[in-house]
Amino acid sequence: MSSEVYHVPVMLQECIEAMNIKPNGVYVDVTFGGGGHSREILKHLGPDGRLFAFDQDPDALKNAIDDTRFRLVHQNFRFLKNSLRLEGVRQVDGILGDLGVSSHQFDAADRGFSIRFDANLDMRMDQVADLDATQIINQYPEEDLHRIFGMYGEIQNAKSLAKAIVTARLSTSIQSVAQLKEVIKSLVPRGKEHKYHAQVFQALRIEVNKELEALQEFLEQTVSVLRPTGRLVIMSYHSLEDRLVKNFMAKGKFKGEVEKDFFGNEIKPFHVISRKAIVATENEVQQNNRARSAKLRIAEKLNKA
Repeated sequence: MSSEVYHVPVMLQECIEAMNIKPNGVYVDVTFGGGGHSREILKHLGPDGRLFAFDQDPDALKNAIDDTRFRLVHQNFRFLKNSLRLEGVRQVDGILGDLGVSSHQFDAADRGFSIRFDANLDMRMDQVADLDATQIINQYPEEDLHRIFGMYGEIQNAKSLAKAIVTARLSTSIQSVAQLKEVIKSLVPRGKEHKYHAQVFQALRIEVNKELEALQEFLEQTVSVLRPTGRLVIMSYHSLEDRLVKNFMAKGKFKGEVEKDFFGNEIKPFHVISRKAIVATENEVQQNNRARSAKLRIAEKLNKA
């Protein structure tokens, strides 16, 4: 499968410009996928430049780039710092993260990411991980289902949804996308079926892959991994991720106000380059619908951090 078919990179040129690439610099693409962003980064690197890419999905390894300046690390980006140290790298000049699920993962029916296909409820980005969506649906207590649907899916009737699932699984195990949709159909607002199903699947996917925990761990590591003036470029696709990225870039923390020193000076690791999130052009959204919800944020590590 070609990388173009695997995943069409969103806001490609905007991401590359945001990275402010030096020809002899060291860069990291923490969400390799089809390699679209990585290939473009390599075009801007000279013979002494280096690019490390991360992906936990074994399918993405098939897209590895044959280039002596490139190294693909089969790991979740939550292991960024230690993985780079194993490669002999302590600091880099730029880090890029595209937090969206790849087109390939949505389009591969057997992965269970999409509401378009009937498949087993899987949703694992790392296919050797133990936890999948079937286990969550069939084994999680009602209060935990209520929590993840409310918190990660932002579903208004999350309590009723959790109760319906727990009641249904008493008589039969819920194994497939079609079964789950049948169990919850009476709770889906008329005319908003697609949005509601997408929220349910988003909540399950985030829980299966521990996405928000991984994102927080990764962001915290970028402070020590980036060199002063190094760029952090992150593209997110829903408000939960974007809020974490926005707060961390602006404050160096995920909640609360910016810390200050004795003299009232703000203590934070980054200077925010883009006050407002950058969004895709209307033309790109028409060409690639998955760009519709993308928000790109850029920060530069301060010299004193």
